[in-house]
Amino acid sequence: MVDPTRVYTIEATSVQTGQKTRLQYTDCKISGHGSFGVVVAAQLIDGDVGRVALKRTKQDRRFKNRELQIMKITRHPNIIRLRYWYYEPSCKPEEVYLNLVLDYEPETIFRTYRIWTKQQLRFPEFLIKVHTVSYLHSMGICHRDLKPHNILVDPRTCKTTLIDFGSAKVLREGETNVSYTCSRYYRAAELIFGATMYTHQLGSTSYLDTIDMWSIGCIFAELLQGSVFFPGSSGVDQLVEIIKVLGTPSPDQIKAMVPNYHDRGLPHIKPTPFSKLLPRASPDAIDLLQNLIVFDPSQRLSAAELLAHAFFDEIKHPGPSGTGPVLPGGERMPPMFNFSHHELSIRPDLVNRIIPAHARREIYIQHGIDLSKSWQPIDLRTVRVDDIID
Repeated sequence: MVDPTRVYTIEATSVQTGQKTRLQYTDCKISGHGSFGVVVAAQLIDGDVGRVALKRTKQDRRFKNRELQIMKITRHPNIIRLRYWYYEPSCKPEEVYLNLVLDYEPETIFRTYRIWTKQQLRFPEFLIKVHTVSYLHSMGICHRDLKPHNILVDPRTCKTTLIDFGSAKVLREGETNVSYTCSRYYRAAELIFGATMYTHQLGSTSYLDTIDMWSIGCIFAELLQGSVFFPGSSGVDQLVEIIKVLGTPSPDQIKAMVPNYHDRGLPHIKPTPFSKLLPRASPDAIDLLQNLIVFDPSQRLSAAELLAHAFFDEIKHPGPSGTGPVLPGGERMPPMFNFSHHELSIRPDLVNRIIPAHARREIYIQHGIDLSKSWQPIDLRTVRVDDIID
C-alpha cells in the first residue's frame, strides 16, 4: 500500500544526464496494476516536472530490462517520456524492483474519442498514434501490446502519448519470438495460430511489425463501433470471433501466417462485410479496416502507408483558419505534421500524400527542409536499433 501523505525520498538516475539525483515525491495513488507490477501516480516535490507515474516491476538481476533500454533510446514527442529510473531490493536475492519515473497523462484514447464523435469530426489522435508507431517501426521496434489503454490523451490539448513498452522488442529477420504476446482482443491472427516467426519476406521487402498493424486495425474498429471488436473469452474463442468476421482462412492465408501449421479441419464460414458490421462507418474507414484486419500479414498496410490513407484527408484539410483542425472548444490543435527529418525519411515517396501544404512551412522553420524542393532523406539503417540485449 502507498501512503498519500508520506514524503518518499529516493536516489534515481536521470535519463537526461546519466547522473544520480535525489528525488522526493508525495501524494501517491495507485493508478494501474497488472501482471507486470503496479503504476503509482505521484507528485514530485522538487523541479518543474510535477505529476509523474511510477511504474514498478520485478526484475531478474541476471538479465537487462528490455523496456528500460528501449525507453532510454526513444525520443519522440508522442512516446511517454522516461525521466528517471531506480532499483529497490526484493525479498529474493536474485530479484530487484525496477522503478521507472514517467510523465503522467490522465486519459485514454477511447474516452477522448467520444468528444470528437459528438462533434462529428474525424479522429486526429488516431493519426498521431499511427505516426508514432511508424517512428518505432523505422527503428526496428515492435510495441507488441497496442490497445486503447496504452494510448493516453491530454483532454485539454488532445496530445496523444503511447505508453507501456513492457512487451516491446527489437525484431530481427529470421529470429524466433513468442506467440503469446499482446492483449487478447488485439492479438494478431497469426499469433493465435501459434506463429513464432512473425517477420515476413515478400520479394525484396521485409515485414517486421505486422502484428502491430493488426492491433491498430482492431483499435480503429473498436473506436468506430464503441466496443471491443473481437471480444473473445479465450485464445480459441478469439479465433472464432475473428473467423466470424473474416471467414475461414484459405490454405494460402494460413501458410502466410504460419508456414508449418497443419490444417486441423477448420469449419467453413463465410466472411461478414465490415460495412454490415459498421453501417455508419464511411467508405474510407471501411477501406482502412480491410487493409489492416487481414489474415495475410504481408497484405496489411505499414504505419507509413496508413498515414497516406484517404481516411485522414479530412484531418489534413486546413479548415477555415487555414492551419488545420481545431479542438472541439475552438482552440487550435497542436501540430500534427511537424515530422522530423527521421520521420520524413521513412517513406519519402509518400511525403506529398502525408504532409498537407499548410504544415510544410512549420517543417521548414523547425528542420530547414523545404518539401517543395529536392531534399535528402537520411539512411534509416543509421537509426535502427541493433544492440538491445535480451
